[in-house]
Amino acid sequence: MVILRINDVSFRYSDRPVLQHISIQIRAGECIGLAGPNGSGKTTLLRLLARLLEPGSGSIEVDGQPLDKISRRQLARRIAYVPQDHHAGFAFSVLEVVLMGRTPFLNGFGFERPEDFAIAGRMMDLMDITHLRNHSVADLSGGERQRAFLARALAQQADILLLDEPNAHLDIAHQIAIFSILKSLRIEKQLTVIFVVHDLNLASLFGDRIALLHEGKLAALGASHEVLTEDTIADVFSTEVTVDRHPVMDTPRVTVIPRWTKG
Repeated sequence: MVILRINDVSFRYSDRPVLQHISIQIRAGECIGLAGPNGSGKTTLLRLLARLLEPGSGSIEVDGQPLDKISRRQLARRIAYVPQDHHAGFAFSVLEVVLMGRTPFLNGFGFERPEDFAIAGRMMDLMDITHLRNHSVADLSGGERQRAFLARALAQQADILLLDEPNAHLDIAHQIAIFSILKSLRIEKQLTVIFVVHDLNLASLFGDRIALLHEGKLAALGASHEVLTEDTIADVFSTEVTVDRHPVMDTPRVTVIPRWTKG
């Protein structure tokens, strides 16, 4: 079932075009990696999906409903967004930040219920930050802060999760742990995940499909073996690579050929 439709979407900042005629259909429970060079429009597309920006032309639909016709409260129940940079605004504790994910479900008085605390607790456990629950997010390392805001997004229990470089600031162990958790949630809850990533090998391992953007256009869309070819990567990134198979997962593995090896 298609849960999200991006229909011929274009966007520009002032007189600078950023995205041009992007069309993608995304199925419920699917994981899509958005990859491409810096400035190719990946983060802009994610912000359009979160309705932080409005398309200059084209449209975006969730379950056939235009995104701009969904109330902000209902949208927060459908789509959760984790940006690259996190600003809590004040010195909130980790627990307070994660509980913010429950805001769309609070009653008129704005008080959290026991079930909201229970959900926040489970998400802190998933992200391995329960021991930090009373710490200020301002005092956390970059990786700890990243996991706190991921926990907040998961506490929203939305159908669609938008992640802008979710592996940023995370060590290898936590990168694998978080993507494994997301994979489990996709299977159990039909969670749809769209993530911006620079690491093509990470996209290959975890993405059902990869959308490769180049100069604001959709250069390639498909399974990793269809998109991550030596010719396509060379065209999009102007970088020579070799592509072989991961020894365990049998997914495409990209290795850059440094220019200095050319002598």
